[in-house]
Order: sequence, then structure tokens, then C-alpha cells
Amino acid sequence: MKDDDLVTMTEKQKRARRSRSIAIGVALAVLVVLFYFATIAKFGPAILDRPL
Repeated sequence: MKDDDLVTMTEKQKRARRSRSIAIGVALAVLVVLFYFATIAKFGPAILDRPL
């Protein structure tokens, strides 16, 4: 593949890609926190005191 085969993105496209990436990252972080608190709510705080 030659270098002239590559697509050059404009600054507007780069900003849009970065915005989407940040939005996806924030959404994933929110889901992780939501699942964490849902697990704690379901099992209760005693889940940390159980014997292994």
C-alpha cells in the first residue's frame, strides 16, 4: 500500500472522531459504575465479608 492511497482527514473530521471517542469512553465508564452499584445493591455490602 502506497502513502498516496491513504485518506487524509480534515481537522473537522478529526475533532468529530475525537468527540465520538470521548463519548464512547464516558458511556463505558458510566456503564461500569452502574453495573458496580447494581451488583452491590443486589448482593448487599456483606458480599465483601464472605469467606473465600
